[in-house]
Amino acid sequence: MRFGILQFPGSNCDQDCLHVLGPVLGQDAFYLWHKEDDLRQADCVVLPGGFSYGDYLRCGAIARFSPIMREVKKFAERGGLVIGICNGFQILVEAGLLPGALLRNRTLKFRCETVHLRVENNRTPFTNMCQPGQILRVPIAHGEGSYFADPQTLAEIQKNNQVAFRYCNEKGQINDASNPNGSVENIAGIVNARGNVLGMMPHPERASEGILGSEDGRVIFESILHWARQAVLTH
Repeated sequence: MRFGILQFPGSNCDQDCLHVLGPVLGQDAFYLWHKEDDLRQADCVVLPGGFSYGDYLRCGAIARFSPIMREVKKFAERGGLVIGICNGFQILVEAGLLPGALLRNRTLKFRCETVHLRVENNRTPFTNMCQPGQILRVPIAHGEGSYFADPQTLAEIQKNNQVAFRYCNEKGQINDASNPNGSVENIAGIVNARGNVLGMMPHPERASEGILGSEDGRVIFESILHWARQAVLTH
């Protein structure tokens, strides 16, 4: 499977994603520079974490205008798989590919720690190898990760089962104590209504090898591979 990993000025998790998708999982992974206008037949596009364009104006606000994002939008509209991690999630929201907004953490401090996530929807290309309610141990590293949506948008997200992950404690309980940034309803990741675009603040690429202390994030990338294999078999 071909994974195109976007690089913006200020991206800093692109190499992590390339390492996991390439050497660790054995896939064809390559970089796509923000000025390019060709996804080079990528099967899945990855928007990695970092500080695109220095987070000027607000996170993701400038990156959404990069030439490559025009192609990402067309790709997503055709049903192509897109995953945005941390800053990538912020870019997808700014680009209108996902609903809502990412605000400053309620503590107004950068949070860098390991958190627990509960899988809320395991019927997406990104979670199909997970069990319903499965708890994943994955790190976060962000200052603007508080997910927000107005009541009408939130109701629509709930109706369409678009919440992929929620912050929880180690027992899977959803409460305020387990919410690291003040996200509404502990939301840590969502998909679009069609289900082919995922945005999440935690970093699965930093939890895909035992040497890093957790391999829980690996299941997200393995889900993408499984989804692609099933798509080939059914066609």
